[in-house]
Amino acid sequence: MVDRLTDEYEGVVEIRAMNVENDAEAARLAADFRVQYVPTFVFVGADGATVETLVGAVDEEDLRDALDAIK
Repeated sequence: MVDRLTDEYEGVVEIRAMNVENDAEAARLAADFRVQYVPTFVFVGADGATVETLVGAVDEEDLRDALDAIK
């Protein structure tokens, strides 16, 4: 689902999928955003402020709503 949304929103928003267990940069970002559970979706506006955070299994409609809010 995330891959499909990445393609759909290309050029509109930047979507990053990161593995916090195998990537030091991802682990650092997770710490910066205080991520405690996987999966966690952090939506950041153009100004760098967190707009919304969704934790756990999230359906596609909720992801679309959050992505549309930061377009």
